[in-house]
Order: sequence, then C-alpha cells, then structure tokens
Amino acid sequence: MNDSIVSDVLVSAPLVGGASSDVTVFAVATLGLLVSMVLALVRAFLGPTVFDRVLAANMFGTKTVLLIAVTGFLTGRPEWLDLAMLYALMNFTGMIALLRFSKFANLASDEKLK
Repeated sequence: MNDSIVSDVLVSAPLVGGASSDVTVFAVATLGLLVSMVLALVRAFLGPTVFDRVLAANMFGTKTVLLIAVTGFLTGRPEWLDLAMLYALMNFTGMIALLRFSKFANLASDEKLK
C-alpha cells in the first residue's frame, strides 16, 4: 500500500467522538496540570532545602504557562498564548532574581557576604 494513501485516509478520517473528544482531551490535560501544580506547591512548602523550593516554584510557573495555553485553547481564545509567553518570561526573570538573591543575599552586587 502506498504511504501517501494511508496518510490521506488518516488525515481525512473523522474522529469517533467528533469535536467533543478534543474538548475532553484538553479537559483531562487541564486536570492533570492542576494536580501537578498542587504537587509542586506541596514540594515548595515541604522541600528540605532552598533549592528544592526554588525548583518547585519554577515548576509551578511552567505549569501555569501550560495551563494558560490549554485554557486559551479550550475557550477559543488564541490570544491567551501571548499571555502565556509573557508569563513565561516573567517566570524566567523571577527565577534568575531568586537564584541570584539566594547566592549573593542581595540583588545589587556580585560579592558574596561572608
């Protein structure tokens, strides 16, 4: 059988559940993201070291970006992807500032306190 024929059949074949199966998949993905965000918050509060807490906060920020993007798709608002990208930049900048503060104990100089 020719590969192009198989791909044409797969692309043109309708979904079994119709459009509602797309919504179901993204609703389950949203639920999974919320569960992982709760677990990240638990790790952030119970983490034994500062670096565990920083990693959990970074993970929470990343999951928030994904949640904004998936919610934007579910509600039919593609402009939410712009908001998700802006939040990702803010999350990155905040993590850099937090790591710098944890290393130098201030944000103004590069010298470690003794």
